[in-house]
Amino acid sequence: MPSQAVTLPEPAQLCKSEQRPSSLPVGPVVASLGNQTPTPNSTGSGQSAPSSSLTSPSHVNLSPNTVPDFSYSSSEDEFYDADEFYQSSSSPKRCMDSSGPAAVLTRSSTGSSLKRPDTTESLNSSMSNGTNDADLFDPPDDREDDGEGESVEEHKSVIMHLLSQVRLGMDLTKVVLPTFILERRSLLEMYADFFAHPDLFVSISDQKDPKERMVQVVKWYLSAFHAGRKGSVAKKPYNPILGEIFRCHWVLPGTEDDMEPVSEGPVPWVSKSNVTFVAEQVSHHPPISAFYAECFSKRIQFNAHIWTKSKFLGMSIGVHNIGQGCVTCLDHDEHYILTFPNGYGRSILTVPWIELGGECSINCSKTGYNASIVFHTKPFYGGKKHRITAEIFSPNDKKPFCSIEGEWNGVMYAKYSTGENAVFIDTKKMPTIKKKVRKLEDQDDFESRCLWKDVTYNLKIRDIDAATAAKHALEERQRAEARARKENETSWETRLFHEDGECWVYDEPLLKRLAASKH
Repeated sequence: MPSQAVTLPEPAQLCKSEQRPSSLPVGPVVASLGNQTPTPNSTGSGQSAPSSSLTSPSHVNLSPNTVPDFSYSSSEDEFYDADEFYQSSSSPKRCMDSSGPAAVLTRSSTGSSLKRPDTTESLNSSMSNGTNDADLFDPPDDREDDGEGESVEEHKSVIMHLLSQVRLGMDLTKVVLPTFILERRSLLEMYADFFAHPDLFVSISDQKDPKERMVQVVKWYLSAFHAGRKGSVAKKPYNPILGEIFRCHWVLPGTEDDMEPVSEGPVPWVSKSNVTFVAEQVSHHPPISAFYAECFSKRIQFNAHIWTKSKFLGMSIGVHNIGQGCVTCLDHDEHYILTFPNGYGRSILTVPWIELGGECSINCSKTGYNASIVFHTKPFYGGKKHRITAEIFSPNDKKPFCSIEGEWNGVMYAKYSTGENAVFIDTKKMPTIKKKVRKLEDQDDFESRCLWKDVTYNLKIRDIDAATAAKHALEERQRAEARARKENETSWETRLFHEDGECWVYDEPLLKRLAASKH
């Protein structure tokens, strides 16, 4: 981390801004929370009905008792995330630029098209492995505690004021959260951590029989959670702005010399052997993020969305992740439907920490193989943190052929019906592969790191008032855009995903592109 004495460039100079029309006629918006649970019941082949080979996620039951009654950041008239509650002379509401009302966020004149570097030299320079975004940003994949464990103690009075506003089971929509608890990245970027082991993901399609493919899906799934938390102190990522996009890719070991371009998909300027990823905030009310990943050379893709709902639980906050994902192995016409665990922020008055909890499932309707996974929360007295147990079943069998137990951020052991015992996953010995992200100057202004650059910069130098002011400016722009759409009787149009039934599907998935190329 660079010293604060280093001269840093002005963050406003690092991103190419674009002039956009003030309003656009756009598609439908999810109206309200209600009892609807959006689920990805499509393989991503387009807006047509899902293939008969895919079990609809509606067949995967979620216990109604596990769904909190309230949503986070879903107010219809206000946007709350992390805004200082006080109105002192240094309050961001008094520090806002007085030059005029906030600008309206609108679509780029080029639509959702991507800006590409003009030369090979520019292409190479425009890629970052998460460590080259000038000196303005922390390397997101190398982030450690960075001394942030002290921040809660420093701001305990703020936390106490926060707690005075809430009661058990209360809707957190109107609760004002202090800026210092923010992690320096967007929630959309955090979802990319599901692919911190892209080699495990692509190896699913390498397995020769459906039994081994199911085992490999479970292995990738269980390896996907530890990478999101490098440090011991829990921080909250930025709530994505409606229409925000995050893109990245990973270079698989041994494929560094593969330069054949993919030309299409989430990151069309990389090679066919890379794993590419894109996420978009497709709805603000309720807050829904959609994301998609693929590897062209391995003919595998993943489409998912998550709708977050949260609740105050006393000395912790619970976040229920409603939604599902679908791993598709194109060569085998197999679709693996999976669900996500809940998240909990514990010990919010001391040093906050994260744990996962809840029952999850993975099902392949074509082969009949399925798995049940339980993320165990720590008992009040005794017990261990971060425990998981899992069982993998053959079609129509009630006894598992593989049982797994351990810690999702540590070592997990497998016991097979043959009597064999083995280490299933050891996250402590599995190096993550760093994602590559374009530099800020090559990003569109609605991409996550560019959009949040001022907030990130000021959090990095620990100027909380300035970070809060920058965040408040973003929220004001979003409010202005919402007002403009309401006045013009238009609705928001998503950039890269579309609504298909109760799910959100990437517009141009690998399955659809390969099918089109055959005709």
